Amino acid sequence: MGEKAQERYLQCKSKTFHRKKIMVMFLAVFFALMFLSGRLVYLMVFCSEYYGQKAENLHERERDIKAARGRILDANGTVLATNKSVCTISVIHSQIKEPQAVIAALSKELELSEEDVRKRVEKVSSIERIKTNVPKETGDRVRAYGLAGVKVDEDYKRYYPYDTLASRVLGFTGGDNQGIVGLEVKYDSFLQGTNGKILTLTDARGIEIENAGERRLEPINGNDLYLSLDANIQKYCEQAAKKACIKKSAENVSVIVMNPQNGELMAMVNYPEFNLNEPFTLIDEMLPETGTENMDAKKKQELLNRMWRNRCISDTYEPGSTFKIITASAALEEGVVSLEDQFYCPGYKLVEDRRIRCAKVTGHGAQTFVTGIANSCNPVFIELGERLGTDHFYQYFKQFRLLSKTNIDLPGEAATIMHKKENVGPVELATISFGQSFQITPIQLVTTVSSLINGGKRITPHFGVEIRDEKGALVQTLEYETTEGICKDETSETMQYLLEKVVSEGGGKNASIEGYSIGGKTATSQTLPRSEHRYISSFLGFSPADNPQVLVLVIIHNPQGVYYGGTIAAPVVKEIMENILPYLDKK
Repeated sequence: MGEKAQERYLQCKSKTFHRKKIMVMFLAVFFALMFLSGRLVYLMVFCSEYYGQKAENLHERERDIKAARGRILDANGTVLATNKSVCTISVIHSQIKEPQAVIAALSKELELSEEDVRKRVEKVSSIERIKTNVPKETGDRVRAYGLAGVKVDEDYKRYYPYDTLASRVLGFTGGDNQGIVGLEVKYDSFLQGTNGKILTLTDARGIEIENAGERRLEPINGNDLYLSLDANIQKYCEQAAKKACIKKSAENVSVIVMNPQNGELMAMVNYPEFNLNEPFTLIDEMLPETGTENMDAKKKQELLNRMWRNRCISDTYEPGSTFKIITASAALEEGVVSLEDQFYCPGYKLVEDRRIRCAKVTGHGAQTFVTGIANSCNPVFIELGERLGTDHFYQYFKQFRLLSKTNIDLPGEAATIMHKKENVGPVELATISFGQSFQITPIQLVTTVSSLINGGKRITPHFGVEIRDEKGALVQTLEYETTEGICKDETSETMQYLLEKVVSEGGGKNASIEGYSIGGKTATSQTLPRSEHRYISSFLGFSPADNPQVLVLVIIHNPQGVYYGGTIAAPVVKEIMENILPYLDKK
């Protein structure tokens, strides 16, 4: 090939290459444009709503409209917890035109220092909260200033019309209106509503656009909780507890009133109660002798936690002779005792190398099982424990559900503290049989005893009955577990008979009421360390004895002077029943 031909060939080849290169570039640009066009169509057509909403959100300011928390009502429809209208005061930095006037007005009306208000007013933020739970009349005065950038929003604050009534049962809410203690936290999901919103349009600087109006998403108020608790019965019990506490200079008094047939709780007292409308103020009984001036935050919180604690469900104690109901029931179930069995009490019983005394140090002498339980004789129950033996005794603890929690509808329930079976020797078996050397909660005692006197049905203690909406329409009927066959019918009937004898003929005479059939059991136990000589006096009573509908437990902690349960606790149960039995008969 000649040089000219070769040159022409190379020129042709170069032109072909450039044409291909241009074609590739053209195709690349074409497909890129096609992709971008497709993407643009996709965003504009298929995603327009999504991005339109995002754009709108960038120009919307959002404020909550608080939902009203549901009420709590007693068995008669009496409102125990409701809401008060309050206000939340906020400022929007970008809208403030007269900062000094805003600072002066808010400082004056909200009783805050100018320095604190200034920090918040000058803070660059979309919205800054100045103060919550402001009384409505104060909020109205702030609104009347007409200051730009100051927002006054309606809010709710929990209010308890009866202040201290059933304080540890009802519980209270925090600043965010969420439950913290008691039924308020247990049923929080029902009581809490869904907040609404106020949406206002703003420009790029965050300033509200005039005449743009605002959109509102209305709140959904919470549901109401209806209880088995009866405010009148609760008042009777609190009055009786206060009287007993003052009379005996006791540390505190606990009372439980329950229907043993279905577990509905009519009252629960932990005297002294605290003020639900001021739950972070320590009551006098909780204040240290040195006062609160030098108290640190941690110490105060410890005292507040103790003040809020529901002793009826969260504290364990040695039940003493009220536990003999359980020992006697186990012995009857096992068939190791009959009503005619004879016992002898010289005032003590030797167990291994230990002499365990009876409450009557001179002894009861010869007695039947019926008189033994009426006399609350320790040697009789020590012998019953021996007849049962550790294995069978613990079998009945399991059968009676004594070692399981009751699952009451309140938070913070404690479990029974019992010896491990393998660690129980003759002495431990003896002390357990008459209610010492282990601990249970008051609610566990009344629940277990209920199953032994109601025909053998284990019930779940509870306050909650129904959930209704704000218009009164039924939302949900609350249901609780029951277990049949806890004991035989004949065992339950025998215990009704025996416990009626305790009141009519034995140590529980101070609880007898003319015209009513009362069953019950006294108890006196000692707290640890024994050397401090601190006692717990209690009485458990129920009526009618042959068909129990009301059960009352009274526990007096560390009474001064005479401390026997039959002497000081039984009269308190009598006083309560004298008030509530006629009241319930009329209902």
